[in-house]
Amino acid sequence: MEKKTLGIIGGVGPLATMYIGEMLVRMTDADTDQEHINMVITNNTKIPDRTAFILGESTDDPVPYIISDANRLRVAQAEVLIMPCNTAHSFYDQIQKESDLPIINMIDETAERAKQINAERVGILATTGTISSGVYQDACEKYGLTPVLPDSDIQSLVMSLIYDDVKAGKPVDPEKWNTISRAMKEAGCDVLILGCTELSIVRKELKLEGCIDSLLVLAEAAITACGYRLK
Repeated sequence: MEKKTLGIIGGVGPLATMYIGEMLVRMTDADTDQEHINMVITNNTKIPDRTAFILGESTDDPVPYIISDANRLRVAQAEVLIMPCNTAHSFYDQIQKESDLPIINMIDETAERAKQINAERVGILATTGTISSGVYQDACEKYGLTPVLPDSDIQSLVMSLIYDDVKAGKPVDPEKWNTISRAMKEAGCDVLILGCTELSIVRKELKLEGCIDSLLVLAEAAITACGYRLK
């Protein structure tokens, strides 16, 4: 298979962008520099908050920024694109329509992974914007899965982990995670989807197991889509 250059629409958020870059290098079956994926990365921190726009708390639309970055990556000779931001996938169809390059859909890839491991009741941990947009609920329905959403108190804790801890550059509070995971287990979840790339940082810091990490799934999909082998 012909090797392709990967373009990463980053900055959403910045730490998750750097983390998937590391994932891609560590997970590619390569023995030399030249055998790794050729990547072009934008880390555009001017992209407005996706959740705030979805919830009507801001009128600053992130979509034009993301489309502009997709075009920048095309000019830089990228051939396949990824967006390491689940909430940005609320606008996936609109962005893909305006891009000449294929964009891997991390929501679909993640739901498909849950199906592959024979999950049935899937807990969705994501920003309130992602939850409100229904993208994970729709993807679960597509693959015959039952999405389980946190109640309002647990959702507030999820948002606190994302915004007050990871996005703020602070250490992850393990007690917040323990409360979240216990509540979702009591709700009968087979598996938890970490449907926010900041939660991938939580997984890394707390060394979590038994979750489906959407960022990890996206990295694997990107490696194979670009014609490389996974370790």
